[in-house]
Amino acid sequence: MAQATARPSAGSPLPPAPPPGAGGGVTPASVARYLVQRPETTVITVTVLAIAYFFIRTSAIFEVANISVTTQYMGSILVIGVGEVLMLVLAEIDLSAGQVYLTAPWFVYWFWQNLGVPIGLAIVISLVLCAAVGLTNGLITVLLGVPSLVVTLGMQFLLFGVVLVVSSYTQEQLPTLGSPYATIFGAGAWADLGWGVAIAVAVWFLLKRTRFGLHVTATGGNTLAAAEAGIPVARVKVWCFMIVSVLAGYIGILDLIRQISMDPGSSGLDIVLAPIVAAVIGGTALTGGRATVLGTFIGAVFLSIVDDGLNLTGVSANWFYLLEGVIILVLMIFNVQLRRLAFKFRR
Repeated sequence: MAQATARPSAGSPLPPAPPPGAGGGVTPASVARYLVQRPETTVITVTVLAIAYFFIRTSAIFEVANISVTTQYMGSILVIGVGEVLMLVLAEIDLSAGQVYLTAPWFVYWFWQNLGVPIGLAIVISLVLCAAVGLTNGLITVLLGVPSLVVTLGMQFLLFGVVLVVSSYTQEQLPTLGSPYATIFGAGAWADLGWGVAIAVAVWFLLKRTRFGLHVTATGGNTLAAAEAGIPVARVKVWCFMIVSVLAGYIGILDLIRQISMDPGSSGLDIVLAPIVAAVIGGTALTGGRATVLGTFIGAVFLSIVDDGLNLTGVSANWFYLLEGVIILVLMIFNVQLRRLAFKFRR
């Protein structure tokens, strides 16, 4: 009696792909097979094509001043994106991270300007409050069984309302710090990129080289099996909610030091969508169990290049959202097909 062949779901984990030539010499077929099995292949390909296209349209894309501005936008996408990777690998999501990014600078401002707390201590207290936001999200999700999508969406509006009420919808400015520390913590031209890369490496190490990372991946792959194996799945999820909130708050504070101005009317949903897109098109599965920090980094690069390229070529910013929607759909369809092809290579 013939046995039915199981087909993989979009998020089902695959064994790690062997490097080209692991079982023999390096051949074009082995290289092609390796590339097909890598989750980052799609986003790397479209990023290279985007760079080539915009370079043909305008060489200004490679000017140092332009790259510096682009990397500032990319830094926030990358930091929040690698935090969302921890959520997505658990088959969860945090929609409040964007509002935490916007609210953390207000925490700093209120403690520093209104209560006279030293700036360093104000930043520390603000990050503790960000962790408390993540803790609240995590506890409601794991203890009360409310879907993280609903919990974090509610938290997003709650924080948004807090900022509007307390600020009286008045835009504020943070006085220029004027110290060497300001250059390192946000004001420097390459500060966001440097911190983004450092945090991405730290999250990669956490996921791939620590027991906690193993627990995160196992919990996302099969929560029931992970619990039966003795993994504290509830604690793992709560910690991940706290980590993503702290990361979002930290990069928000760095951007405050660089931008000075704070607008209470900014929406966190506009901020968080790009990092989630970067993680997903980079190869992290929405259904849990598979994560790629490298893919998220490339996804952040891709979105930044598209946004910058459209600006440099004089295309209306409104087209960015249209193109982003098309790109997400096309890349996700291509990723699913690529994954099925990789499964066939595995058999």
